[in-house]
Amino acid sequence: MKIVDHIKNANGKTLFSFELLPPAKGQGIESIFKTMDELMEFNPPFIDVTYHREDYLYKQHASGLLERVAYRKRPGTVAICAAIMNKYKVDAVPHLICGGFTKEETENALIDLNFLGIDNVLVLRGDARKGDPDFVPTPGGHAYATDLLQQVVDMNSGKYLHEDIESSAKTDFCIGVAGYPEKHFESPNFNTDFKWLKKKVEMGAEFIVTQMFFNVEKYKEFVTKCRDNGIHVPIIPGLKPMTTKRQLITLPKIFHLDIPEELSEAVEHCKTNADVRQVGEEWLVEQCKELIKFGAPVLHFYTMSNPGPTKKIVQRLV
Repeated sequence: MKIVDHIKNANGKTLFSFELLPPAKGQGIESIFKTMDELMEFNPPFIDVTYHREDYLYKQHASGLLERVAYRKRPGTVAICAAIMNKYKVDAVPHLICGGFTKEETENALIDLNFLGIDNVLVLRGDARKGDPDFVPTPGGHAYATDLLQQVVDMNSGKYLHEDIESSAKTDFCIGVAGYPEKHFESPNFNTDFKWLKKKVEMGAEFIVTQMFFNVEKYKEFVTKCRDNGIHVPIIPGLKPMTTKRQLITLPKIFHLDIPEELSEAVEHCKTNADVRQVGEEWLVEQCKELIKFGAPVLHFYTMSNPGPTKKIVQRLV
């Protein structure tokens, strides 16, 4: 079922959903199932599965020369989505990213997803590769999320890359995109970032999932601006509890977000990470209560495949 239909069928009730990381290359799917087993009691209508682009390692030869070898950091998104849907009977939402894919590889992935009955995709540009100062597109791939979005929209219309394909079957993906209540870090200002978000919706995006945030007012302002400017698709807040003191540094650095002073001071006064987890839990529970009151359609938790902190929070909300 499509994400928008899950939301419609909920009749105003706030749903819970979760995002998982694929296991590292060479590891099995057991960690995914273990996480799912912990979270299924909350009846999530859908589960997101991320995709990480290729990274590089340097292999030294007997001659002393270094060879740069590309490898997929966390493979298996399509297979994991299929396994989740088969085992748990919930919808899975694979992330599609620009980096690491040619257009042909993207088309093939979408064909596979369509064959598997996967109705939803989340379209993202993706992050820069580790060690690269900026995002570098894969040769023959897309440079921007809007280009990737257009390819999915085209396939929904029966338009494939090679025009010599006759009687092309139309796909029917429900397409999600990312939204940034505090602005994408590469945009010169919020309004420019917002303009591109609106373009994605006009192109065919049917729902928005936000970057994580710790200030509910930022989400409320973001939703209000969307509604005032003709964006009426569901806007799903992305959430993550703070669990370590180090995250006061890493979260703003990696995700380019603001941590409210009240929260940062509370975390700084913690003596152990167990204390931080308690502070983070209390903060996010209050965030969630306020979001439910505001009418958020879904609370989407970035679990990082560590279900414990998220489970404790959701148990206090049901």
